[in-house]
Amino acid sequence: MEQNNRVCLGAIVGVHGIRGEVKVKSFTEIDRDIDRYGEVENEAGSQKFSIKVVGHSKDLLRVKIKGCDDRNTAETLVGTGFYVNRDLLPQLEEEEFYHTDLIGLDVKEEASGEVIAQVNALYNFGAGDLIEIKIHKSGALEMLPFTKQYVPVINIKDGFIIVSEIHFAAEDEGQGEDVEG
Repeated sequence: MEQNNRVCLGAIVGVHGIRGEVKVKSFTEIDRDIDRYGEVENEAGSQKFSIKVVGHSKDLLRVKIKGCDDRNTAETLVGTGFYVNRDLLPQLEEEEFYHTDLIGLDVKEEASGEVIAQVNALYNFGAGDLIEIKIHKSGALEMLPFTKQYVPVINIKDGFIIVSEIHFAAEDEGQGEDVEG
């Protein structure tokens, strides 16, 4: 499988029980769909896995991997990502993106057009999508709501996004006066 044509569907974050089940953080739109794409492989492409979702453990999936029958073997797989060829995934609608396509894009400031950062990650903690960017000047990581208001332009073909209405915490440092009293 060509490395740049792959998408990570999820990652093993822990183990469950003594029979080799693993806890998986799914990155698919419907978490249980992670096992619907056939055989998956690790990031390097050196291991292939047949997986089956067997339940939930809080916000994580419980997954059985064929051939992984004990806790010790399962523990060696913690941190492993599950990758598939992009061609196996559904066609995206307009203005839908895979996270992997956004990570690493340049971040341009709307007002100046200057490249100020790079997309580092995307998150959703339950209240909406957030985009994490790494500021070039300071190296600081900042999060913005991943909405049209804050990210009005996404141009994957040319490798950039445009952000507006940004105010970084690092800009506030040292601007206030300490008042003793």
